[in-house]
Amino acid sequence: MCRPEHFDVTYAINPWMDPSMPVDTALAVAQWETLRSTYESLGHQVDLIRPVEGLPDMVYAANGGVVFDGKAIAASFTFAERQPEGAAYHAWFDEAGFRPTIQAGAQNEGEGDFLVVGRLILAGTGFRTSVAAHHEVREFFGAPVISLELVDPRFYHLDTAMAALDDRTIAYYPPAFSGASNAVLRQLFPDAIIATDADASVLGLNAVSDGHNVVLTDRAVALHERLRERGFNPVGVDLSELLKGGGSVKCCTLEVRA
Repeated sequence: MCRPEHFDVTYAINPWMDPSMPVDTALAVAQWETLRSTYESLGHQVDLIRPVEGLPDMVYAANGGVVFDGKAIAASFTFAERQPEGAAYHAWFDEAGFRPTIQAGAQNEGEGDFLVVGRLILAGTGFRTSVAAHHEVREFFGAPVISLELVDPRFYHLDTAMAALDDRTIAYYPPAFSGASNAVLRQLFPDAIIATDADASVLGLNAVSDGHNVVLTDRAVALHERLRERGFNPVGVDLSELLKGGGSVKCCTLEVRA
């Protein structure tokens, strides 16, 4: 995770961002600290990367890369405003001892567009991450990668439209995906949880699960209920200030798979 000491919305690179809307950085930090302490209270270790002044979106650590089987690939961001983050995360992966660690050659926004479900990697494309990056990730990790096309600009990353809940279960929002991708998802995950419009519109699917506890926004009321029905334990947090940058729980969290 990356503490949002420099968080602000000074440019717009997704439909959620409005530079005219004031941002309360102190509140963003307080909400982020609550998320961090929530993970720790659930028994998880939280490692931190140092925030860099001038990189207000660095708080969205999920975009920094993908770590799988102890190997790491650092992101290669689409927009100039975020491109320096790739080098910062690459350096962190290297210092943390992941081997090998590489910088993506293709346009790749990390776990924003790569979600791990068991030994399968679901990969989003359409707005931020290229299909070439899907091939690169497949070759680097030696794991099967399933390409999924996003079609709604509000759901510009896969992790805004889908959550990996355990090694075989996902939740997702069908209108965010192309018809062909919906067909693939129905075939692979016939028992998936389907999110409502209301829950998707507050980034309820931007969630982190340890297989039982699912940390997500407290605003996704119907999704909380669906999770309980399926045996999961929803843990709600308020990240309303960070939502102004187009991110919620998952965006703030890069999962490290050693």
